[in-house]
Amino acid sequence: MQNLQRFLVQAIDVYEIILLARILLSWIQGPNPRGQLSGFVYALTEPLLAPLRNLLRNMGPLDFSPLVLILLLELLKAGIIRSSVFL
Repeated sequence: MQNLQRFLVQAIDVYEIILLARILLSWIQGPNPRGQLSGFVYALTEPLLAPLRNLLRNMGPLDFSPLVLILLLELLKAGIIRSSVFL
Protein backbone atom coordinates (compact mmCIF):
# COMPACT_ATOMS: atom_id res chain seq x y z
CA MET A 1 0.00 0.00 0.00
CA GLN A 2 2.83 2.39 0.76
CA ASN A 3 4.25 1.81 -2.72
CA LEU A 4 0.97 2.95 -4.25
CA GLN A 5 0.88 6.03 -2.06
CA ARG A 6 4.48 6.86 -2.90
CA PHE A 7 3.69 6.46 -6.61
CA LEU A 8 0.65 8.74 -6.35
CA VAL A 9 2.60 11.44 -4.53
CA GLN A 10 5.39 11.27 -7.11
CA ALA A 11 2.88 11.39 -9.97
CA ILE A 12 1.34 14.52 -8.46
CA ASP A 13 4.82 16.04 -8.12
CA VAL A 14 5.53 15.37 -11.80
CA TYR A 15 2.17 16.85 -12.80
CA GLU A 16 2.92 19.97 -10.75
CA ILE A 17 6.22 20.37 -12.61
CA ILE A 18 4.38 20.06 -15.92
CA LEU A 19 1.89 22.64 -14.67
CA LEU A 20 4.72 25.02 -13.77
CA ALA A 21 6.15 24.48 -17.26
CA ARG A 22 2.78 25.50 -18.67
CA ILE A 23 2.80 28.67 -16.59
CA LEU A 24 6.28 29.55 -17.86
CA LEU A 25 5.34 28.73 -21.45
CA SER A 26 2.30 30.99 -21.22
CA TRP A 27 4.53 33.87 -20.15
CA ILE A 28 6.96 33.21 -23.01
CA GLN A 29 4.64 32.16 -25.84
CA GLY A 30 1.31 33.55 -24.79
CA PRO A 31 -1.90 31.50 -24.58
CA ASN A 32 -1.45 29.63 -27.89
CA PRO A 33 0.94 26.66 -27.94
CA ARG A 34 3.19 26.67 -31.00
CA GLY A 35 5.67 23.83 -30.65
CA GLN A 36 5.39 20.12 -30.03
CA LEU A 37 6.53 20.45 -26.42
CA SER A 38 4.08 23.28 -25.78
CA GLY A 39 1.26 21.29 -27.35
CA PHE A 40 2.12 18.27 -25.22
CA VAL A 41 2.20 20.34 -22.00
CA TYR A 42 -1.07 22.06 -22.87
CA ALA A 43 -2.71 18.72 -23.74
CA LEU A 44 -1.74 17.30 -20.33
CA THR A 45 -2.83 20.30 -18.29
CA GLU A 46 -5.89 21.64 -20.08
CA PRO A 47 -8.32 18.86 -18.99
CA LEU A 48 -7.89 19.87 -15.35
CA LEU A 49 -7.48 23.61 -15.91
CA ALA A 50 -10.52 24.18 -18.15
CA PRO A 51 -13.17 23.28 -15.52
CA LEU A 52 -11.40 25.43 -12.93
CA ARG A 53 -11.17 28.29 -15.40
CA ASN A 54 -14.93 28.06 -15.96
CA LEU A 55 -15.55 28.21 -12.20
CA LEU A 56 -13.21 31.18 -11.76
CA ARG A 57 -14.46 33.11 -14.78
CA ASN A 58 -15.56 36.11 -12.68
CA MET A 59 -12.07 36.71 -11.29
CA GLY A 60 -11.14 39.26 -13.96
CA PRO A 61 -8.53 39.07 -16.70
CA LEU A 62 -5.98 37.07 -14.70
CA ASP A 63 -6.09 33.28 -14.86
CA PHE A 64 -5.82 31.87 -11.35
CA SER A 65 -6.73 28.32 -12.38
CA PRO A 66 -3.11 27.01 -12.29
CA LEU A 67 -2.67 28.38 -8.77
CA VAL A 68 -5.94 26.82 -7.62
CA LEU A 69 -5.00 23.50 -9.23
CA ILE A 70 -1.61 23.49 -7.50
CA LEU A 71 -3.32 24.15 -4.17
CA LEU A 72 -5.81 21.34 -4.78
CA LEU A 73 -3.03 18.94 -5.76
CA GLU A 74 -1.10 19.84 -2.60
CA LEU A 75 -4.22 19.12 -0.52
CA LEU A 76 -4.60 15.78 -2.29
CA LYS A 77 -0.95 14.94 -1.58
CA ALA A 78 -1.39 15.86 2.08
CA GLY A 79 -4.42 13.58 2.28
CA ILE A 80 -2.49 10.71 0.70
CA ILE A 81 0.42 11.20 3.09
CA ARG A 82 -1.86 11.44 6.14
CA SER A 83 -3.71 8.29 5.13
CA SER A 84 -0.41 6.40 5.08
CA VAL A 85 0.19 7.38 8.70
CA PHE A 86 -3.06 5.75 9.79
CA LEU A 87 -2.49 2.49 7.93
